[in-house]
Amino acid sequence: MTTIQGDIAPPRPVSTLRAWCTGFGRPPRLMGLDVARAVAVLGMMAAHLLTTPELSLLDPSTWGDLVHGRSAILFAVLAGISVALMTGRTRLPDVSELPAIRLALVVRGAVIFAIGLALELLGTPIAVILTFYGALYIIAAAFVRWRVSRLLVAAVVLAIAGPPLLALLQALTFHSDGPGAALVLFGTYPLTVWLALLLVGMAIGRTRLDRTADRLRLLAIGVLLAVVGYGVGALGGVAGTAAGSTYPDSASSLSDDSVWLSASGSDTGSEPLLGVAPDEIDFAGTVCDDYGDAYISCYPLDAGLQNAEPDAQVDTSGWESYFAELADQDPLGSALLALIAVEPHSGGTAEIIGSGGFAVAVIALCLLLSTPLRWVLLPLAALGSMPLSAYSAHVLSYALIAGPGVFLDSFDVWLWSAVVLLIASTLWSILRGRGPLETLLSRLSATVSRPSVPPSPR
Repeated sequence: MTTIQGDIAPPRPVSTLRAWCTGFGRPPRLMGLDVARAVAVLGMMAAHLLTTPELSLLDPSTWGDLVHGRSAILFAVLAGISVALMTGRTRLPDVSELPAIRLALVVRGAVIFAIGLALELLGTPIAVILTFYGALYIIAAAFVRWRVSRLLVAAVVLAIAGPPLLALLQALTFHSDGPGAALVLFGTYPLTVWLALLLVGMAIGRTRLDRTADRLRLLAIGVLLAVVGYGVGALGGVAGTAAGSTYPDSASSLSDDSVWLSASGSDTGSEPLLGVAPDEIDFAGTVCDDYGDAYISCYPLDAGLQNAEPDAQVDTSGWESYFAELADQDPLGSALLALIAVEPHSGGTAEIIGSGGFAVAVIALCLLLSTPLRWVLLPLAALGSMPLSAYSAHVLSYALIAGPGVFLDSFDVWLWSAVVLLIASTLWSILRGRGPLETLLSRLSATVSRPSVPPSPR
């Protein structure tokens, strides 16, 4: 019997919605990871759009400060988990599979890098994470055959030794600001921090995340790491205050969250001021250095004039003055402070351990809650299933609302942006499935990694 295609009725919207509600996020997909990705995206949006008071665990009104720095770290750990899920989950890929897998990761990283570069050209004050995020995917290609134990050992070594070694390198090179060094070493996302987080995520992704026991174990480990990291940072801060020392400039960089303004020695105090508009600060009697990327350091005018005097400035025109200038950098002190630095985007060992543990605990909680609260968390899971599209839409909307170079500080903008993204991503997931940019990534990766067809025998 012949069936005319036009006589077949299209699926009704009600049946499509019912199928999505009952099937979306079901195994083998881990819905909790999608929820964690949504938390990371919404957290970074809040960090871009909200000014929060300094965090005090005993004061709930300051808990909004948790989004700063930690949201990006959560995003990085989830990137490692995604790499593990794409390359075999608990099974290490075979050697024969490596060329296609690595090529797919390199292509994926290159496309993400290009998208991030395009978002940077919009001129917002956001330090877009996608360029370095893309670089991480390319770097991850070298580690896809590593076992969990090897990944964790490498992450521990990077977390402990990386920050002080990077501080020493900064001192030895007088804070070199070349484009390559700024991208992977001395910028907002130093490689020593983010590679450690990527490796931790890959190790987590190799475990049985579908088991409740493993999720509970992951939660306990995350809480323990957070307590240790933040505890070390707190003790280091107390010791530094008692000794009359502060973190060096190398331990505080532009956050992905918004604009940092360091007003050392001015009436505004010596602590970084997050998200403060220039017209709200009295710059009288100060001189400022603009380091680019919206990072400005200000100090008293007298100090600036003194530093400008030839007799008071060390000549750095040759090797004769190198060691004298190097001594002024205090490389050993900088390395020690890098171990205890815990502030968001300080790049310190304490921050890697503390905020990394916080991210691990959040992921474990999302995995645990995704089953009993599945119906409540569906919109979050829909948003988290397309994090690249959601993040890009946020940066684009930021540029359209504020205009180039304008800093936004508005809870209303964050709230409406979050609501619109949740609704739009849910509708897109119901009607189209995978996000638009995620679809692009998948198709490009599949195209380049598709094995070639051998010639037929003659």
